[in-house]
Amino acid sequence: MLTHPTLDLLHDLGLHGMAKGFKVLEQNTEARALEHAEWLGLLLEHEQTLRRQKRFETRAKTARLRHNASVEDIDYRAARGLDRAMFLKLASCDFIRERRNLLIMGPCGVGKSWLSCALGHKACREDFSVLYHRTPRLFAALALARGDGRYAKVLRTLARVDLLILDDWGPEQLKAEQRRDLLEIVEDRYDTRSILITSQLPVSQWYEIIGDPTLADAILDRVIHNAYRIELKGESMRKLKLTAQEKHETMKPDEHDRQSANTSKPTPAKARQK
Repeated sequence: MLTHPTLDLLHDLGLHGMAKGFKVLEQNTEARALEHAEWLGLLLEHEQTLRRQKRFETRAKTARLRHNASVEDIDYRAARGLDRAMFLKLASCDFIRERRNLLIMGPCGVGKSWLSCALGHKACREDFSVLYHRTPRLFAALALARGDGRYAKVLRTLARVDLLILDDWGPEQLKAEQRRDLLEIVEDRYDTRSILITSQLPVSQWYEIIGDPTLADAILDRVIHNAYRIELKGESMRKLKLTAQEKHETMKPDEHDRQSANTSKPTPAKARQK
């Protein structure tokens, strides 16, 4: 008799997770043997789970990550020099808690953007605020904001997020306004928030990309000294994937038949033991 009024009251109070848990427990005959404290504990767990999920969805939407990537889907077998132990350590998001930066370098196509988005996705799950920007477009947005009076507001937004991802840094040399923009960004976040930068260029060439020696010293000193580094290598994964696909599509029909026969043939007992 009290089921519907209780549900209505929980929804009115904004306790939608508890309302959902209440319905589940009401339909479970074994739950009737639980004590009041156990009932309450289960209802609170439902509420906590729902709120965490909503916070994650909000953070992931705000982050605007380029790829729908996840750390659980990382391919460590690819020949690109990705250290599994180090990446798993970074995936714990301790570098964000420590307010340290992360630099991911490597040639085009080795998965720098994908890895950065996977870490951004994990950070959202860990209840950190994240914001993704391709560096050239960010500079264009800041130039536009400078013209219409939103410049200070945009900088405040960049300064507040726990993890700022600057993807595709370089290779063109920065203009004077872009150098000042970058200095403002790193200065606002120095020792307070984390920055993740991806680039095709090694760190040794960043000084030339910034251009102005004085500003380069100021920017790189704030970015590099406490940063983790991932240096990738190898051929483009997109190219390798396309090559493998083309090879598969150009196989003759009899080759397909032989390959299918080989994969379906029973394995001898001795082979299985190896």
